[in-house]
Amino acid sequence: MHIAPYDNKNIPIVDADDATVPLNYLNIVKLKAGEAFEYQVPGYETCIVPATGTIDVSVEGVEYKAIGNRTLDVWDGEPEGVYVPVGAKVTFVATRDTETFIAGARYDKVLEPFDVRVAQLDKVQYGSDDTKTHRKIKHILGQAHHDKVGRLLVSELFTVGEGGWSGFPAHKHDTDRKDADGNIIETRHDETYNFRFRPNHGSGVQIIQHEEGKPGDAYQLMDRSTILLRSGYHPCVAMPGYEMYYFTILGGLSQRSLVQYFQPTHAYQIETIPGIKDMVAKFK
Repeated sequence: MHIAPYDNKNIPIVDADDATVPLNYLNIVKLKAGEAFEYQVPGYETCIVPATGTIDVSVEGVEYKAIGNRTLDVWDGEPEGVYVPVGAKVTFVATRDTETFIAGARYDKVLEPFDVRVAQLDKVQYGSDDTKTHRKIKHILGQAHHDKVGRLLVSELFTVGEGGWSGFPAHKHDTDRKDADGNIIETRHDETYNFRFRPNHGSGVQIIQHEEGKPGDAYQLMDRSTILLRSGYHPCVAMPGYEMYYFTILGGLSQRSLVQYFQPTHAYQIETIPGIKDMVAKFK
């Protein structure tokens, strides 16, 4: 499902118990310096990540100062964030004009809040220019924080260079299932993306194919498009001449670690894309 860019006026784009991706939550909050925003999401753990600007965050009275260092756009520096336990009361105040992502996943236990600074990011780069799959991932809540988070994975994904594919070989993660030997071969993870392009008049395409051998759906991506993924194989591509970014939220139904199932007709290409196995291993 594609949600075209619009001014959400600090109201969630994907609210709790969304009909398409009930395991996810997404709000994008814009504040001028000195303005504050308060929220509380019962039943969901969340992560606050400034796309641009700087904020001071208070989670049930626990203070995290000067979160965020980017000015122009998401390419201008590294992300930072704050993990917020299920249902916690949060206030954040902009110390510089900000646009801030709030990502969430359904969970039923209350953990401890913490901040994620630049030095704690978990980064991976894979693919190649030759295969048109060159990509960089910055995990904010990734493998490094596995024991401190319930079901939520939060990352920023960048196509490297201008144009190229992401999420290829095509894969899905819409069912919890095991093979005959009891090994997990796929997990149910709802996924939500918010896209950005550089220059911002750039564009791309999101493919969602639900059944092997049959045509799926394709959506034109614009700057600030949101994609909701409940099922299906879902590669995407940026047009030549444009860089593409997408903020990524994954929420697991029964576990945090993501197990992707690669589309059988394309799975052999795992062996042709440099570093992709390292990328898969990072979604824990």
